[in-house]
Amino acid sequence: MADWLRFLLAVLPGLAVAAAPVVASDTDWPSYANDAASTKYAPLEQVHAGNVHRLAAAWSWASPDNALGMFPGPFKSTPIKVGDTLYVSTSLGHVAAIDAVTGRQRWAFDTGSWRSGTPANLGFNHRGVAYWEGEGERRVLMPTNDGFLWSLDAETGEPDPGFGVNGRVDLSKGLGRDVQRRMYSVISPPFVIGDLAIVGSVIADQWSMPRLTDYPPGAVRAFDVRTGALRWTFHSIPRPGETGHETWLEESWRDTGAVNVWTLMSADHDLGYVYLPFGTPSNDWYGGHRPGDNLFADSLVCLEAATGELVWHFQTVHHGLWDYDLPAAPNLVDITVDGRDIKAVAQVTKQGFVFVLDRVTGEPVWPIEERAVPQSTVPGERTSPTQPFPTRPAPFEHQGTSPDNLIDYSPALRAETLAIVAKFDHGPLYTPPSLKGTIQQPGDGGGGEWSGAAYDPETERLYIPSQSHAIVVKLEKAGPSTQFRYQRTGPTSIQGPGYLPLTKPPHGRVSALDLASGNYDWVVPNGDGLRQHVIDLGAPDPGPVGQPALTFPLLTKSLLFLNAPDWGVHYLNAIDKATGEFVHRVPIPYSYAAPMTYLADGRQFIVFAWGEGNETGLTALALTGDSATAAVETVSRAVLASRAPEDIYAAICARCHDTAVQGAPRPGRPGDWELRLARGIDGMVARTIAGMPPHMPARGLCNACSDAEIRAVVELMLEAP
Repeated sequence: MADWLRFLLAVLPGLAVAAAPVVASDTDWPSYANDAASTKYAPLEQVHAGNVHRLAAAWSWASPDNALGMFPGPFKSTPIKVGDTLYVSTSLGHVAAIDAVTGRQRWAFDTGSWRSGTPANLGFNHRGVAYWEGEGERRVLMPTNDGFLWSLDAETGEPDPGFGVNGRVDLSKGLGRDVQRRMYSVISPPFVIGDLAIVGSVIADQWSMPRLTDYPPGAVRAFDVRTGALRWTFHSIPRPGETGHETWLEESWRDTGAVNVWTLMSADHDLGYVYLPFGTPSNDWYGGHRPGDNLFADSLVCLEAATGELVWHFQTVHHGLWDYDLPAAPNLVDITVDGRDIKAVAQVTKQGFVFVLDRVTGEPVWPIEERAVPQSTVPGERTSPTQPFPTRPAPFEHQGTSPDNLIDYSPALRAETLAIVAKFDHGPLYTPPSLKGTIQQPGDGGGGEWSGAAYDPETERLYIPSQSHAIVVKLEKAGPSTQFRYQRTGPTSIQGPGYLPLTKPPHGRVSALDLASGNYDWVVPNGDGLRQHVIDLGAPDPGPVGQPALTFPLLTKSLLFLNAPDWGVHYLNAIDKATGEFVHRVPIPYSYAAPMTYLADGRQFIVFAWGEGNETGLTALALTGDSATAAVETVSRAVLASRAPEDIYAAICARCHDTAVQGAPRPGRPGDWELRLARGIDGMVARTIAGMPPHMPARGLCNACSDAEIRAVVELMLEAP
């Protein structure tokens, strides 16, 4: 049986007892990271250290992707909540509206993006949608893997006929050069500020293409949320007369692509500024065809949101050769440093730095030094002589490769690690790619990554999940099939003996950074991780060492929740945010997405996406309790608006039967019921009452329903048109 199904069958019976003491009214989670500052913080405390062990599943929703017979990668979307409804995107391009209390699907819309074939870079994946309302209109904005921006009516899911052409805008147009759709995609939600939707893009990261211009430019654009009309364009590769144009030597601005914002953005509504984290130019690993510092690549850029005019910028990597894109939305933080109140922005990076800048001026809060770095030996490459290094905070991850940071679990394991490292070029951070092959630490997966950091505005503390992940970057002379002179080749991965990481633990960690001082309050491994594996390799027990993995934070009043794997098992970890102590761990299905939380009907829900392929969905956790009788009555009243069979079906049965989860028979589909009716309708009713494990619990989850009411629901499903 699939792990996700075991999980649901184990905890969904708690639906009937899942009410907690009623607290204040509802709260929303209206954008991917809850607010424009990208804090991932909600000041909720119904779930706390004293009761987090009582979390159980309140509802689950199955993605309409599951019925398409395709196998996309992990379901990465984080839903948003506005009013009593969640809105979520799926890997294959559906958008759904879901009741925030019951998990019942209200509508779903298929953008059809999956029909366009496998999209750029990581295949079928998506992070979420955006929401806008004004003058009586409510819209859900959905960018797609095939390069369109849709506007949907939030009430019905129907495309807005006044937006673009038939409810969508073609984002592959208007970029200044012809764009191959397979090279251009959008996976992150647009940023909505005022009446504008600001949109980034994913540009294919292929190591080499026939022509330099095959890589689309990563210009960021703002569209009118009512009409879809283009309002402004920011050229991330500056054109003649624009700031930064002089950093592209030898007319290289004409042919280079990427420099895109593939991740999330942030904004300060009071200032009217939007903050854009840009990525590396094409191609990621060789820049001989694009001499210069290459603004605005690998830069944090502040624009006037209304006009797209440049306010300030800070480049974190000059002439990037390491795929050190800025991976996550910057956190907007109001901090007090040495008695001075500062409106600041904190940007985590793949290379393990936190750049802390004044978000009004772009000036560093603490000094950032330009330091000499190793230079390239690859013909035609002109590396920058220096790179920026923050003097504070200290790096949150290992940087570079040297005997000082290699594992030492045992003398034998260390000797093997030294021998592995000696086969490649290696050195400090920013050691460039080479023809022999360079160990890059951190690799292109971080360090920090798109999971970003969470910020507590009450304590001025930033929580940073990260991993120690090294790669090998080896270049070779390119052949006549491409205009690039050099391109990346294998090997690409590197591990220590017994598949251990190269560097000392923690191999995956969470760091709590005090932004008032620039010091770390605590750093903890993200679990036991590779602990038992180290022991099995003959070394002494090292204690918890963490696991190199992408993990996702969610911050509440007293707890830091971390969605993380730990040696083959996935958990929603509850961590005391003051001390770093793990308070409780909730086993969950495989999950590769950021959780979110909200209050609805007086209950705090924590929702996360799970699964991959054709077994994906959302699950909401909430507190169970000792007041079981009151809980049953509360849920019965909330879910069962009446005892009519159609209302029972809509409230409880539809979540599986409408979308044929695990083969659930659909109403009005005789073929779905043929084998099940071999014993007649009486037999079907009896089986429903008894349950059909592993697919359906007893009484179809309607513990409050009588036998006669269950029979009426079965008859309704058989008679449906």
